[in-house]
Amino acid sequence: MRLHVVDGTFELYRAHFSKRPGKMSPSGQDVKATTGVMSSLLSLLADPAEGVTHLAVAFDNPIESFRNDLFDGYKDGSDMEPVLVAQMDLVEDAVRSLGIVVWSMAEFEADDALASAAVKYRSRVEQVRIMTPDKDLGQCVVDRSVVQVDRIRDREIDHAGVVARNGVVPELVPDWLALVGDTADGIPGLAGFGAKTAAALLNAHGSIEAIPEDPADWQAKVRGAKRLAATLAAEREAALLYKQLATLRTDVPLAESFDALEWRGAPRAEYEALLARLGGMAMRPQQFL
Repeated sequence: MRLHVVDGTFELYRAHFSKRPGKMSPSGQDVKATTGVMSSLLSLLADPAEGVTHLAVAFDNPIESFRNDLFDGYKDGSDMEPVLVAQMDLVEDAVRSLGIVVWSMAEFEADDALASAAVKYRSRVEQVRIMTPDKDLGQCVVDRSVVQVDRIRDREIDHAGVVARNGVVPELVPDWLALVGDTADGIPGLAGFGAKTAAALLNAHGSIEAIPEDPADWQAKVRGAKRLAATLAAEREAALLYKQLATLRTDVPLAESFDALEWRGAPRAEYEALLARLGGMAMRPQQFL
C-alpha cells in the first residue's frame, strides 16, 4: 500500500502555465488552472501504475507563512498572477469535490504538510510518494520508503536520486539550499557558492555549522577557497537563517487518521455542483459515493 501526497500549489501553477486550452466558467472567471488540477488528479487516480488508495493534497492559502516573519525577502505571493490568486479557494473546493482530503495551509506551507505526512503516516504504508519535483522536498526522502515523484519527467527520486540531483544526501538538502539559494522561495544563498562547491563542502564537513572558518582546514578542495571562506565568515549567521527557512517542518497538526485519507470516490452531488460552477469538464471520477 502507498500514500500519495500532492503539492497542490505546484499543480495549480503547472496547470495555469500549461499549453492546454483556456477555460472560462459560466460567470466569466478564468478556471483553466482549477480544471487542470482536477484533470491531473483524476489521471493520477486512474493510473494503474500508481495504484492510488490513500491521498491528500496540500495548498498554500495564503502564500505567506511563519517564514515571512523570519525573513523579509521570503516569498510572499506578491508576484503571483491575480488569476491564480482568484482560484485559491476555488481549487480547494474542486479537490474536495473529488472526495480527496485537502490540507489548506496558512501558518505553515504546503511543503511542511507534505513533510509532516511523510513522518506521521510512513509506518502505515510501504511507501510515501511525494508528488512534486521541488528540490526542497528532497530532504524528506528516506531510502525507498519515502520518495519524490516528478510526473512531468516521469521519474521517481529516491535517496540515490536526491544525491544525483543535489550532490548531497537528503539530510543535507537544507544546508545545500542555504548556501546555493532557492529563488522560488526567496532564499538568496551566499555569493560564489555554486551547487558543486556547496555539495563538496557539505559532504566533507557534514553541515554549515561544521565548515571551518580557516579554508586551510577545509577537507574539500574548491576553487576560490579564501574568497568563499571570507564570505561564509561574514554571512554565516545569514546562512543559518537560510537553512532554517529551507528546513521543512514535520510537526504540522494534520488532523486526519490514515484511514481518513482513503479515496472512496467523489461525492456525486458535491462534484456535480462544482462542475456547474466551472462549466463542465471532460474527465470524470472512476467512482462516486
